[in-house]
This record gives sequence, structure tokens and C-alpha cells, in this order.
Amino acid sequence: MVICDKDVSVRTGNILSRVSQTRDVINTLDKTISSLERQLAAARAAKADTEEGSPVVTKSGTKDLNESRRVFFVMGIITALRNRKRRNSIRETWMPQGEELKRLEKEKGIIIRFVIGHSSTPGGALDRAINVEEGQHKDFLHLNHIEGYHELSKKTQVYFSAVVAKWDADFYLKVDDDVHVNLGVVSSTLARHRHEPHVYIGCMKSGPVVAQKGIKYREPEYWKFGEGNKYFRHATGQIYAISKDLATYIFVNRHILHRYANEDVSLGSWFIGLDVEHIDDRSLCCGTTPADCEWKAKSGNHCGASFDWSCSGICKSSVRMKEVHQRCGEGDQAIWDTSF
Repeated sequence: MVICDKDVSVRTGNILSRVSQTRDVINTLDKTISSLERQLAAARAAKADTEEGSPVVTKSGTKDLNESRRVFFVMGIITALRNRKRRNSIRETWMPQGEELKRLEKEKGIIIRFVIGHSSTPGGALDRAINVEEGQHKDFLHLNHIEGYHELSKKTQVYFSAVVAKWDADFYLKVDDDVHVNLGVVSSTLARHRHEPHVYIGCMKSGPVVAQKGIKYREPEYWKFGEGNKYFRHATGQIYAISKDLATYIFVNRHILHRYANEDVSLGSWFIGLDVEHIDDRSLCCGTTPADCEWKAKSGNHCGASFDWSCSGICKSSVRMKEVHQRCGEGDQAIWDTSF
């Protein structure tokens, strides 16, 4: 019996096709198993939380969106007890309020909350003032955390642990309360990376490690960064986003993750050694000068976030946020017209 070359070619093609299909099935199974392992680890960590105390403090008020429903992203605006003027400047500009905030959650799957802990003397005047403010606006996420400038790395860790346990989202964002944000642009940016695993998005930077005492941003553990005395690449702390699997990693491993003096450095250090995709997006760190965010807005290329590097946020933001919003904002309708 003679087998022609054509028959051999067809059989070879069929075999290669089956091998390719088998590889696809194996890859899919690997991803499924990895996802199940992460979910199992998160469930175990959540169970442990019920035994040792949750990072989230439950407050009375309007009920949140169904927390079992998948949402697009959760944006936590990190704020301090005394920063009411900053919070109001955001409420009056780029953050929807009242029914519009609920609509944003329901229609767009976007959760926005001011993230706050409590004072070192719970129940004091500062905590009572926050409770009054919460009754008025119902836009806080309360953490089981003592507030303090030197506790920002811990607060960041507690925040990501809290939100990934509370909401099932594609992304979790951290934003400072002196940063202007265009929600439509940020949503479009995140949507481009929605189906990519292990994503870390922000304005990536490096720089010298500050060792001198008495200097802002001093790192007491400067010697760990070696002879080069420079930080590894990490997202600047004003605004950044991480995907669900990275937030879950922080939640599961929160008891053994080391915290450096600066929270953005701490977050970047937690991802060293992991298969993380660092996405450097410069639209998230525009300046507030007319030559930057305003010029881009006029050209139809709005920034995702704007602030002043010299102040690590908008200088005098409680006074200037409205002016920056007028010059650099995308318009209140933009987030509703954005599809993702």
C-alpha cells in the first residue's frame, strides 16, 4: 500500500492541531487552578479575619451595592481626620454625590469612597466629626486602623486588604485627597488592561533613597537598597491601580509583607519577585500648569490625574481644586458617555 505525501501532510496537520488544542486546554486548566488557589487562600484569610478582627469597620448608613456582584473598580481616596476641606473640594468637583454616586455604582460598576481610620482615642472629637460627615455624605470606608502620617504604609496595606475582601472588582485604586481625577479617562485606561493578569498601573519612578535624619521622606532602612542608593521602579503614590489578583496577594500575605517608611515604596516592594506587569501611564501624573493638563484638555487629550510634583499633590488643593477642575476637567458628562 502506497501512502502519498498528501495523506502524510494531512495526518501531520491533524496531529499538530490536536497538540495545539491540548496545550490550550492545559493552559486554561492552569489558569483556572491558579484562580481557584487564590480564591481558596483569600477565603482562608477571610475566615481568619472573623477570628482576629476585620480590617473594615462596619458603619450604619445606606447599604452598599451588592458586594457579591462583580464591579469594574474600587477607588479609595486616602484622607486624614482633619482633611474635611480637601474632601469637600473633591465632592464639589470630580466626585459624584448622593444619587449620582449610587448611579455610578449601579450603572458603571465604579465604587468611590474616602478611606479613613480612627484616632488614637476612639470616640473622641475627631471621630465624632467624621461620623457627622458620614451621616451627611455616606461616602466613607472606615478602616480598623489608627490614623497617623507615619502609618501610611500600614494604612495602604489595610486598605487593599479591606476592599478586596469587601468588593469583587477588576481593579483597586489608591488616590490621595489632593489629586484631581478625570473618571472617564481613568476608566478608559483601566478598560484597556481589563483582561490582563497581574497589572500594576501608575506613573513609574525611581530616585535616590533619603538617608539623612530630619529630611522629609527619610528611609530608616536605607542600607537595604545597596550601594547604588536608589529605589526600584514603583508607581508614584498620588494615584495607582492594581488588579484583583495583586490585591488578593496583599490580603493573603498582609501579616508578612514588610513596610518601608514610604507607602508607594512599600507597595512596589511587595511585587518584587512576582510576575507583575508594570504599566507606566504618564496621563496619571500631569501637572496643573496651563502648559500641561489645561493644554491637553483643550486639545481633547484629557489627563487621568493632575497634581503638582512640588507639593506631592495639588498645592493648596482645598482652595485650588475647583480652579484645576474648571481648566483640566473632562466635563461631568464624560464618565456617563464612556463605554468600557
